[in-house]
Amino acid sequence: MTMKSQLALAIGKSSAWFLKTFTQGGSALPGKLALSIDPDLLSTISQDYEVAIITGTNGKTLTTSLSVQAVKQVRDQVLTNATGANMQQGIVSSFLTAPALNQKGLAILEVDEGSLKHVVKHLQPSVMVFTNLFEDQVDRFNSVEAVYQLLLEAAEQAPQATIIANGDLPLFANMPVTNPKLYFGFTQGITQPSPNTATKCPACGHELIYHSTTYGSLGNYECPSCKLHRPELTFQLNKVIHQDLDGSSFEFDGQTFHLPIAGLYNIYNALAAYSLAHFLGVPSDAIQSGMEHAERVAGRQEEVNVDGKKVQLNLVKNPVGLNQIIDLLAFEEEESTVFVLLNNNYADGQDIDWIWQGNFQLLNDYPIRHFFSGGMCKEAMTERLLQADIPENKLSELDSLDQVIPAIQEAPTERVHVLATFTALADLSKLLTDKGYL
Repeated sequence: MTMKSQLALAIGKSSAWFLKTFTQGGSALPGKLALSIDPDLLSTISQDYEVAIITGTNGKTLTTSLSVQAVKQVRDQVLTNATGANMQQGIVSSFLTAPALNQKGLAILEVDEGSLKHVVKHLQPSVMVFTNLFEDQVDRFNSVEAVYQLLLEAAEQAPQATIIANGDLPLFANMPVTNPKLYFGFTQGITQPSPNTATKCPACGHELIYHSTTYGSLGNYECPSCKLHRPELTFQLNKVIHQDLDGSSFEFDGQTFHLPIAGLYNIYNALAAYSLAHFLGVPSDAIQSGMEHAERVAGRQEEVNVDGKKVQLNLVKNPVGLNQIIDLLAFEEEESTVFVLLNNNYADGQDIDWIWQGNFQLLNDYPIRHFFSGGMCKEAMTERLLQADIPENKLSELDSLDQVIPAIQEAPTERVHVLATFTALADLSKLLTDKGYL
């Protein structure tokens, strides 16, 4: 280790200790300080680890959590960035704060799509999981195809890494990379192909034919022009057995699993985690045990009790994810109150036109007593809900996020659902923490 690396390591570890001891922590700052001294530090501190990377638009955090939970059934030490700090400085911080190794380590890391090029060359992973690609933060990434190119560039930087990709996404069907490739997907269709949703073949531009669909552009597809089709699936969902607001049961490769976290999109996350765990040599019964003990991560169906109100927090950040959360609310049998909090900071994506692709009109069919709109773009959110035929007398607009907790306390129902963009959710979580609810 060079003197520069030793100094960077010392500064990083010291700052991490200080933040943990005297503050509420800082998941990225130690890494940022260390990298300012040695930009290549990640290569040094990760060299004793086998590394698995999980990336994509939606599902990174839960897929990572489920994978770690499965692997921990058979291994004692698994490093991960559990706080969700998925950019380079946060990943460095995770290594800085890891306990000393007594054998070769394993790191399972969530990585932001835009940060892949900064970390893959240092980490040289043995495997990378591509969860999905959907339109997200268009002002940051420009297009889905631009993000796809970032994934391909990462694969080229680590040609030895096996790619485990979502075979139900057409864009992943014919990746021009030399890496070994494995695919996961659903053999059971969930919805009928929508005549209003035309997905173009990524190879020739012709409209794809879908034999079955799940959600978004995911499904069993083929191109009648160039014959592109869904690749052979190594890891398969055979059947969705049951879904409700408390979780779901399903079959992977003929074995039954239960996940205590709801939503079709989370069954995909579970399948991605199952695929990675199998690749890492974890037996199915251990994966099953890990999945049954899965915990809801921050902002992903996180449950909070606010003076007797049962509040569920959900992150929304793009049209596909938003519509999956709206579908999730269909499982709510009790009357509820719904808060939709929209910010447009850089971390949220400053272009908010995506909310017009949300299926908010479906909420009229659910037992929802009242709606609240809030956040920096509360007026736009109010307009969107009114355009979705939410009755004006059932909708209130909050002037600031400081009003959210009092509004929850006074909500007309015991059940409360909060849908919030990234920084709105972070700000609300801080308020809930400061008041002792989180």
